[in-house]
Amino acid sequence: MQRRQVMQWGAALALTSWLGRPALAASSDAGHGGSQLAGGMPDPAGLGLGRGASLPALRRLPLELKNGALQGCLTAAPLNLPLLPGKAATAFWAYNDSVPGPAIELYEGESLSLRFDNRLPQATTVHWHGLPIPADQDGNPHDAVPAGQGRDYHFTLPPDSAGSYWYHPHPHGHTAEQVYRGLAGVFVVRRRDDPLAHLPEQWLLLSDLKLDDGGQIAGSSDADLMDGREGQFVLVNGAWRPKLTLGMGERQRWRVWNATSARVLRLALPAHEVHLVGTDGGLIASPRPLDSLLLPPGARAELVVTGRFAVGKPAGLLALPYARGKMMGLEQESALPLLALERGADAVAAPLPARLRRIEALGLPQVKRRVVFSEDMANPAAMFLINGKIFDMDRVDFVGKAGQVEEWEVDNQADMDHPFHLHGTQFQVVARHDGRGWRDEPYLAWRDVVNVPPEQKVRLRFRQEMAGARMFHCHILEHEDAGMMGVLDVRA
Repeated sequence: MQRRQVMQWGAALALTSWLGRPALAASSDAGHGGSQLAGGMPDPAGLGLGRGASLPALRRLPLELKNGALQGCLTAAPLNLPLLPGKAATAFWAYNDSVPGPAIELYEGESLSLRFDNRLPQATTVHWHGLPIPADQDGNPHDAVPAGQGRDYHFTLPPDSAGSYWYHPHPHGHTAEQVYRGLAGVFVVRRRDDPLAHLPEQWLLLSDLKLDDGGQIAGSSDADLMDGREGQFVLVNGAWRPKLTLGMGERQRWRVWNATSARVLRLALPAHEVHLVGTDGGLIASPRPLDSLLLPPGARAELVVTGRFAVGKPAGLLALPYARGKMMGLEQESALPLLALERGADAVAAPLPARLRRIEALGLPQVKRRVVFSEDMANPAAMFLINGKIFDMDRVDFVGKAGQVEEWEVDNQADMDHPFHLHGTQFQVVARHDGRGWRDEPYLAWRDVVNVPPEQKVRLRFRQEMAGARMFHCHILEHEDAGMMGVLDVRA
């Protein structure tokens, strides 16, 4: 159905107690997401959410080495946090009483053994987004943990898997709700010969918060279910517009996660020098200078930021305007400030290596497939489709073979952006079609999410190394829940 037919139808205060005291809210403010305000959502300024505190550090998950594995515990449970002055505590769902969830950090070659307990009122899973691990440990919707029960996750991180990953729920039909209620955390895999280990690191988890007049997490509107949910607040490590100190000339390594349900973030640091050094699956071959970075939901990036504080330019991290083809809500039409940068002491820039990692291009494919995203707004039961179908838990869409190189052409024939995500491995984007013709990807990188705008295509290659069911889907979580998902059955 075309957009014109649809239009005729009638989310600085850190969120966890350990992150510190709320800063005073500003007396006036522009909204983070005009669609919610236009739809009757309360204005951010009127809610009184604090802002301007120092960037909170992400808590680490305690791990103990035992029987050859790092062992820990993770619990998903309701959590009430005092958030707004004069309002009742806000009800979240959290991992280990922490929003965001505790950060997990391991090295290549290490094993993790994790006990997970589900104290939510719904079944859930823990999906280890992007990690190359066995299918039965990856938190697929087929392996849901019922409410009140638990399970163990165990896996070993293979060589050359260093990168910035994350974990979040993946139960079919409830992923979006569980994530927007607070269930998400970062997972960093390190390499022992890291060429950027000399740089100080900042970890930035970007998330959405949508509140109602009472200061509670708002339910999803019809527009949210159609377009993908956006809140009034874009948070960084659970804080609204926090601040960070960066010295003039100082170089920092930033790991950035887009953990929002649906926002396609066009990130920029206009006053500073920025290089892209890594994507979802770790470092790229060489640093690449950036003016802005398009980061779709679920994706990650590693940046090297050098403090320059150019006169006349905004000093902080911004989300620049971006139109993703919303059907019901308004697009983002102005820059959103996400993180304030304060000038620190002058520093001599640490060296930035010219070579970071060797990446070999995958060979010629042994299998080629086509994946078509489409929308049928005339059928509320099946609005978001892959190859003309909605997800069926009992159906296998493709059968593959472990160790084979596959090439997929992802064709977005819909009206909205749809970020494509594949479980169990990383892929290489080979070429993109912008509606006028194919263009080769200018550099090699490992990814597990790629944005596909309307009427455009992406050609990608990958190799699944382990047998089992692997999901592929749109990473706008509302679309995934509505059935924009399929299953690749990888066989030995």
